[in-house]
Amino acid sequence: MSGGAILVSGASGLVGGALLALLGARRERVRALTRDPARVRPAADVEAVRWNGLDVPEPALRGARAVVHLAGEPIVGGLPTAARRRRVVESRVESTRRLAAALARLPAAERPAVLVCASAVGYYGDRGEERLEEAAPPGRGFLADLCADWEEAAARVEALGLRRVSLRLGVVLSRRGGALAPLATIFRLGLGGRVGSGRQWMPWLHLDDAAGLALHALDQAAVAGPLNAAAPEPVRNADFARALGRAVARPARLPVPAFAVRAALREAAGELLSSRLVVPALALRTGYRFRHPDLAGALAAEV
Repeated sequence: MSGGAILVSGASGLVGGALLALLGARRERVRALTRDPARVRPAADVEAVRWNGLDVPEPALRGARAVVHLAGEPIVGGLPTAARRRRVVESRVESTRRLAAALARLPAAERPAVLVCASAVGYYGDRGEERLEEAAPPGRGFLADLCADWEEAAARVEALGLRRVSLRLGVVLSRRGGALAPLATIFRLGLGGRVGSGRQWMPWLHLDDAAGLALHALDQAAVAGPLNAAAPEPVRNADFARALGRAVARPARLPVPAFAVRAALREAAGELLSSRLVVPALALRTGYRFRHPDLAGALAAEV
């Protein structure tokens, strides 16, 4: 890409920070939307722009050639209250609607060419053994409804002439954040094991590939609509537990009952108990090469 800056929301988050590093390596100009500019790694080509998590300042959009919208309240963690559930929805769906509205207010000549917006494999719900490429319909439940509404909000920019990509992220593996660090601690204590039956398919990807796929979506005009961000070698939950146990040199023999997960996480329990055999069909078809295609290698790089 060439020309104006790339506007990135969620720039101080896990995937946003990794994407900024990739963009920095290419000497791209970046405007980083963040609630706390001090959390954005300082760089000569990164301009930190403060926002409230919902309303994108229109001056930040002017002259941007692309927007990457990664911001959102974490789904897992914290008390599963109704207020927190509202924040989860608002930070994703409402912020994306307001972004689309702000883009509509810009003169057509000043609009960016592409919006890459985060989504999640929760879109598919619990699908058992069904092979899930990007054209698969949405599932049911809180997370599936959230992701469907999120993607619908992002798709509004297509009427403005923008190419839209919804990045359906799986479980991102990184020692810097996300689920892997606390899981690795549990497994190092010898307390790890499968969750529920362990038969459920678990879509995962390494942080390098989460950021790499966001960059691929920016670069490749053939990438439009939903993009499955999951490794090409899916695993079942029990296999993931065994691989993590081997990575930390501990047995993985203590299963976590499904009822305990549901009691603790409520609607977020679907992230651990639902089965999603997600295939990155569009990424592979458009030539993306995964840096960490297999689970053992990805865990070795981080654990």
